[in-house]
Amino acid sequence: MDHSNPYAPLRGRTIRGMFHIVLVEPEIPPNTGNVIRLAANTGCALHLVEPLGFSMEDRLLRRAGLDYHETARVLRHADWPSFLRDARPDPARMFAMTTHGAQPVHATAFQPGDWLVFGAETRGLAPALRETFAPGQRLRLPMVAGQRSLNLSNAVAVTVFEAWRQNGFAMPD
Repeated sequence: MDHSNPYAPLRGRTIRGMFHIVLVEPEIPPNTGNVIRLAANTGCALHLVEPLGFSMEDRLLRRAGLDYHETARVLRHADWPSFLRDARPDPARMFAMTTHGAQPVHATAFQPGDWLVFGAETRGLAPALRETFAPGQRLRLPMVAGQRSLNLSNAVAVTVFEAWRQNGFAMPD
């Protein structure tokens, strides 16, 4: 990653990975650090959609990600429209993770290259953004009734490993 330009251009480049993890406006540095480590270890690309609730130099972010910052593919996007323009995700293969979803994660047939979209820790995806996803692309993880949500990095890990399991834990390109 070009650290001098956090918005290194994507146009004309294909970002390959087992899956694309998209964190929209993450707020808590250790959660994002954990996801950086997860991305490095699963061959996923990580997209961070700003604004971020922290600096990429935050010590808690760096500590949680250990030395995986150097091997993870992390791309930053100024906002959601910039992400859509620059990353060019396939809308049919984008999935919003939300407690408002009707489709369980395990009932979704994932494919390599899918886009897994997660909202901020304290508020999830904004309703207007969430509603841009078809009902079958709004996914939820099972939880005990009456609970609000899982920790962001845990939800990402469970989702990525379910998608990867469905694909036989194939190694990414």
